[in-house]
Amino acid sequence: MISMDYSYHLPEELIASRPSVPRDAARLFVYDTAGDGVTFDTFAHLGDHLPSRSLLVFNDTKVVPARAELRKETGGKVEVLFLVNEWDRRGPIPAIADRKINVGSTLFFGVPRKGAGASPLSFTAVRQDENIFHLKPRCSVHEFFAILEKKGITPIPKYIKGTPLGEAALRKQYQAVFGRKPASAAAPTASLHFTERLLHRLFDGRIKTRDNDFTRTFVTLHVGLGTFAPVSEENLSQGTLHTESFSIPASARAAIRRHKAAGAPVVAVGTTVVRTLESQAAKILARGRIPLSGATDIFIRPPHHFRIADAMITNFHLPGTSLMMLVQAFLEDKGARRSVVDLYKTAIENRFRFYSFGDGMLIK
Repeated sequence: MISMDYSYHLPEELIASRPSVPRDAARLFVYDTAGDGVTFDTFAHLGDHLPSRSLLVFNDTKVVPARAELRKETGGKVEVLFLVNEWDRRGPIPAIADRKINVGSTLFFGVPRKGAGASPLSFTAVRQDENIFHLKPRCSVHEFFAILEKKGITPIPKYIKGTPLGEAALRKQYQAVFGRKPASAAAPTASLHFTERLLHRLFDGRIKTRDNDFTRTFVTLHVGLGTFAPVSEENLSQGTLHTESFSIPASARAAIRRHKAAGAPVVAVGTTVVRTLESQAAKILARGRIPLSGATDIFIRPPHHFRIADAMITNFHLPGTSLMMLVQAFLEDKGARRSVVDLYKTAIENRFRFYSFGDGMLIK
């Protein structure tokens, strides 16, 4: 099984239940593939380790409070995670539920009342595809998102147990400070380490220092639960993953082309950015001024030649996932002498914190 090749033992206490305070106080694991050097620092000092003249590419998606407690017509509770990243805004909303939902039944926000079938706070289960239920909302798209903002729950991964953060804090902490396009059911976690202070140090050119010898641009990829899922035999046989929608502005295309032409490094902030850029590499590098958008199911695993990303900022990922395979492919493409599992074992030995609220890694 390929998942065994990407396995490691993680002590439970190294699963972070909350982010560092402040966020950029998170530890930073730096791996220089050219010299095989490993350096430990804090994320606040990221600028000391980035290659000169780097272009940092960020994902500006925003997490929606997409988990909700609904009620069946009988009054029974159902916890639902709306997969808003997969919703086309026209048909039923795909969702995962913690128990079976009968096709044709109605679910409600709040306790159902007699005659409440036409309530805008209800959903009809119209079909089931394996473990995905498709729920038709009895409200507009705008009303649906307004309801989630009022009654929804931040969808932190289930492996984060016992977090001391309440809902109000989670809505801020499980969110990039630059997130602005709400449509994700999970956070692009490499973004969570950035604070306004760090961004100011890196990119404010009014006072020229080594820290702001960098530029930035943004792309969008709306993240779903597939990012945490172990790789299946179907993924391996078909060479594809879950589908996620993306957009790349014309300004981002132009900035990336300029840097690549000048031999200046492009740093992908997170695996979501890597997937976005690599899925459209040929179009990004070709002449053209129009923005790019669509959906990608790209499965990056060894061997893969990376055409855009020269360095990567990422977190420490779950065993056996496509994210670990992506990082391994990046390491191999750069001729690294260590594997992703080797690096993770070093991080564990040195008590780095793992997963969504954990520490970060720069591979260059």
